[in-house]
Amino acid sequence: MTTPQQQLDAWIDAHFDEEVKFLQELIRVPTDTPPGNNAPHAERTAELLAAMGLTAEKHTVPEAEVKAAGLETITNLIVRRAYGAGGKTIALNAHGDVVPPGEGWTHDPYGGEIADGKIYGRAAAVSKCDIANFTFAIRALESLGAPLKGGVELHVTYDEEYGGEVGPGWLLDKGLTKPDLMIAAGFSYQVVVAHNGCLQLEVTVHGDMSHAAIPDSGTDALQGATHILNALYALNADYLKVRSKVEGITHPYLNVGLIQGGTNTNVIPGKVVLKLDRRMIPEEDPAEVEASIRRTIDAAVASYSPPRGGKDITVDVKRMLLCRAMKPLAGNAPLVQAIQKHGQELFGEPIPAVGTPLYTDVRLYVERGIPGVIYGAGPRTVRESNAKRADENLVLDDLRRATKVIARSLFDLMQQP
Repeated sequence: MTTPQQQLDAWIDAHFDEEVKFLQELIRVPTDTPPGNNAPHAERTAELLAAMGLTAEKHTVPEAEVKAAGLETITNLIVRRAYGAGGKTIALNAHGDVVPPGEGWTHDPYGGEIADGKIYGRAAAVSKCDIANFTFAIRALESLGAPLKGGVELHVTYDEEYGGEVGPGWLLDKGLTKPDLMIAAGFSYQVVVAHNGCLQLEVTVHGDMSHAAIPDSGTDALQGATHILNALYALNADYLKVRSKVEGITHPYLNVGLIQGGTNTNVIPGKVVLKLDRRMIPEEDPAEVEASIRRTIDAAVASYSPPRGGKDITVDVKRMLLCRAMKPLAGNAPLVQAIQKHGQELFGEPIPAVGTPLYTDVRLYVERGIPGVIYGAGPRTVRESNAKRADENLVLDDLRRATKVIARSLFDLMQQP
């Protein structure tokens, strides 16, 4: 006699080609963020889901809120599947937005091409694969025809790259969903129970633009910005001494990811903009982290002496993003246990529960008291998948096995009161 787990596995194997084709269709609709024109992808996803008998509610975020978040269009999707009374509602969240492809690809970033057992394309690994994973896990679960308790919701959101506030944050704030537990897109060889926070600041350095032939008639904002940059990067030496107790997370760090300024080669720049990213370990207080960075910038400005007798620089600091760290909630134990059990059986090795230095929008669920974990289809590390790099890819066997892990875990969880 076959077990429910064997039946789930057999259904997924029988429909795996269909799952791969579904993922290819998701990859072929670009969701580059920026600019963040992501409503067309939601429309296509809802159309594909409907063809499988899964009705998706379309929740369009008002234009003003989307623009304020720095994006163009967002329609978030919720698929609700209600089963028996007495159980919990489990949300499965995967985001459809992704960074632009950039250069260096040897495969079409929107092609969903398959080669050597892998599927290539932007968001193949992060995280359109888990839209497919979660969708087919739900379908496998329902194929059993077994009595189940509770319900499942599939959340497809489009604001992870910019912090999630008009993605899952918006759905939660509007009261459109309130699950008891949640699983978010991730990778297959570990279940993530905690992650770093992220603070992003825009630092604008003002000098006095002048002709390059007479530089002493102005104040070089770039030289002032360089002085501030050196002070900021020096903080990383101190951050090495601040260690997290969460396995998988090491220490805080700071990077400057974007520098803009100047008007022409023969003009002393009067304004330079720095955009910095400060990763925060779960033990840190975000308010103190921001205050400390602002103090460092203020001290650098105060200690800067413009060359050639120029005027003092001035600086404006604006917060762009504050994503708090995800801290594990005690109620996540059933999720962790189910995923570890089935993950080890299917992948043939232990699935550790760890933290990750990434930040995600899972924290938005956890901050509202909803226990959540991160688990999905993918390799051991981001680097292996080329996520956010050229030739992003996913090993199809990881997708197949991760879908089985999710389906089996849902079945276990929906047998519980």
